[in-house]
Amino acid sequence: MRSLNLTRSDAAARAELLDVDTYEVDLDLTDGSGGPGSGTFRSRTVVRFTCSRPGAETFIDLRSARIRSVTLNGRDLETGDYDDEVGLTLPDLQETNELVVDADLAYTSTGEGLHRMVDPVDGEVYLYSQFQTADAKRVFACFDQPDLKARYTLTVTAPASWVVVANTPAGESPGESGAVVHRFEQTEILSTYLVALIAGPYHVVEDSYVDEHGTIPLRLLCRASLAGYLDSDRLFAETKEGFGFYHREFGMPYAFGKYDQIFVPEFNAGAMENAGAVTFLEDYVFRSRVTAYRYERRNETVLHEMAHMWFGDLVTMRWWDDLWLNESFATFASVLAQVDATQYTDAWTTFANVEKAWAYRQDQLPSTHPVAADMTDLETVEANFDGITYAKGASVLKQLVAYVGREPFLAGLRAYFAEHAFGNAEFDDLLRALEASSGRDLSDWADQWLRTTGINPISVEVGTAADTQGTISELTVVQGPAAPGAGELRTHRLGVGLYSRDDSGELVRTAFAELDVDAERTTVADMAGLPVPDLILPNDSDLTYCSVRLDERSLATVLSSIEDVTDPLARTLCWSALWEMTREARLPARRFVEVVTRAAPREAHIGVVQRVLAQAQSALARYADPDWAAATGWPEFSDAMLAAARASGAGSDHQLAFLAALCNCPVGADQARVLASLLDAGPDEAGLPGLTLDTDLRWTVLTALVAAGAENSDRIDEELAADDTAGGARRAATARAARPTVGAKEEAEALLTTTGDDAPSNALVRATLLGIDLPGQEHLLAGLCERYLDDVTALWKARSGDLAKTVAAGLFPAWSVDADTVARFDAVIADTSRPAALRRILAEQNADLTRALEARAVDAAAAG
Repeated sequence: MRSLNLTRSDAAARAELLDVDTYEVDLDLTDGSGGPGSGTFRSRTVVRFTCSRPGAETFIDLRSARIRSVTLNGRDLETGDYDDEVGLTLPDLQETNELVVDADLAYTSTGEGLHRMVDPVDGEVYLYSQFQTADAKRVFACFDQPDLKARYTLTVTAPASWVVVANTPAGESPGESGAVVHRFEQTEILSTYLVALIAGPYHVVEDSYVDEHGTIPLRLLCRASLAGYLDSDRLFAETKEGFGFYHREFGMPYAFGKYDQIFVPEFNAGAMENAGAVTFLEDYVFRSRVTAYRYERRNETVLHEMAHMWFGDLVTMRWWDDLWLNESFATFASVLAQVDATQYTDAWTTFANVEKAWAYRQDQLPSTHPVAADMTDLETVEANFDGITYAKGASVLKQLVAYVGREPFLAGLRAYFAEHAFGNAEFDDLLRALEASSGRDLSDWADQWLRTTGINPISVEVGTAADTQGTISELTVVQGPAAPGAGELRTHRLGVGLYSRDDSGELVRTAFAELDVDAERTTVADMAGLPVPDLILPNDSDLTYCSVRLDERSLATVLSSIEDVTDPLARTLCWSALWEMTREARLPARRFVEVVTRAAPREAHIGVVQRVLAQAQSALARYADPDWAAATGWPEFSDAMLAAARASGAGSDHQLAFLAALCNCPVGADQARVLASLLDAGPDEAGLPGLTLDTDLRWTVLTALVAAGAENSDRIDEELAADDTAGGARRAATARAARPTVGAKEEAEALLTTTGDDAPSNALVRATLLGIDLPGQEHLLAGLCERYLDDVTALWKARSGDLAKTVAAGLFPAWSVDADTVARFDAVIADTSRPAALRRILAEQNADLTRALEARAVDAAAAG
């Protein structure tokens, strides 16, 4: 599998042998008569490259191809033994080579290669490329690895009504049968995974960014049927804020000419950093009202992808071992930009709330790995687009900045960009630049943080003298061994905050110390002599990556009064500590739910509200004693959500968030009547004045009613008729899967496991999965649990990796929280004849089951 699952060693050998100069790629996206093609497209590629050992042999990558011809240095090559797994063999290379590959390649419906979608609104065809990690070979023959950079010239024949976008501007000329030929300017030097092609009758809005470095043409694109929802003014303003920040801080202007941002359908990820042609999940074109939190997260994604224009596109990792650095840096830089250059000045609060929670969960799974992972082959790479690579890595970078200082960090970055522009680099190159700018030896830091696994617990111990019980005599920070892993202690730059009640009863910070902690016990000298506070918060300001353990007094304060903590970041860290305690079976789930129910209506940060509401629902579904959850937990929580929605300001984000949370609960008869009234008579009749009952909220309410058995398939069909769009089709798929019958679950299962020409798109797969495993429907899923392994094994063989992984994780019987299920999957995980990537998914899911079992036991014990 040297091509399909390229190994690091094979890539290194190929890079040592070759230097790639240029690609000329000619694609025909028509049906030959000027209309859109289907099924396959023609791809003709001319590659010019040199070889350091004339006479040697290598291979070029190509996938899912029907080859017309291959010519190397004027000589036709025999292609009868072509196979996706090994690529095309290129024998007897010369010092200077020209390869011509002419083939028909396949469109996909899985979000990989060149994805094809038909808009149900107008029947128009939309295409977009997605090449990361190594899917450029699905569109043109190439040496598909990041360190064989080249320049690319694309020529694309497309229907006359289409807009065609690539990494550079294009000229147009008439083609045959009414088609138009788009000839794109040659690109800067790029890795294959950063080449882009987007085509279809996209709606386009234009603007420009101008500063002392020149003018950057800006465009926003989306499907024509979404044009009315594209908030271009806001998006352009935020784009300009990003360029202003990065130009100022990175010391090098944007290098790729124009900057297009394209919102594409059925995208698997949030976005992709193609140089000059960034693709985004089109869900970021909000067709209904969303909370401020969604705008903040979209802005983070915009700035994340823009940061990649420097870190990833301008300077690219040599091999995927440094994937973590690519993604971690973009995540860190985007939040830094949000805080410094946008309205989202409390973005570090969201980072602590979202990214840290993702990292903590991932780092406690059996699949955890060092931040700098050993990426031996592409399958390993693709498995590690995870919470370690993105969120823990970004947390570690935040710790590094706290350790060396912001200005030395940015100075090192500027030197790194200047030295390696348009080339490839490794983490050691960045480390040397940071050592030079900061004057610190960072080798030990890198070993501690990047080559180990697990989380260090951080707690405090407070000593008081016998005659001064209310005064701190000594405050000690206690660091525990990192787990899971080898149990290392690390060097942490962290803060310790003391919080006490003021005259109004609010909990305010009265003292703060920032220090380096590198041992098991570290005394905070500055805290001696201060009054014992109500709350001591280790890792205050969230400088380091650790598991915060609250002392007994502080925990009691947080449980009773978390809503009184005035600082939003400190309050979020308290929420995080409670949630991690719940996940670790150190706090009964019902206690966490009680705190959320009481305090969430007083939480000002809407992102935190939405996050803790979702966590409370996870606690009820997975970590609470199921009998208590069904009889008491869910009914009380649902009642509280409706009450909070009605008590919130008319038309406010909080009102919307609490109503959405209600719709994600197993609603009772009284609540179903309220939701039915909302759907049929409107917000005022339902006691929710000011609420905007728009398209997506209607679907949310209807799905809740369907799950409760209060509405049926006919009502779903009616709603779809009123919203006959791609978004409507996805929402209808979720609602159908949510129907509370065994038959509905079996229909969803059959859809998810369909292969061949009738296989559903990646978007419909994800939408269907959302409706299967709903709270209160566990009794309907016994048969699915029994068939799971057969279903997933067959799908794994028949469909692409990303989609198969999605179904394997989404269909896993997480609802079956019992020892027998854990034992059953332990045996499967131990079977090394099964694909390693599948066994990793099963191990992660089974670990969550084990955690749920432990948490349920603790919660049940709390009832006594």
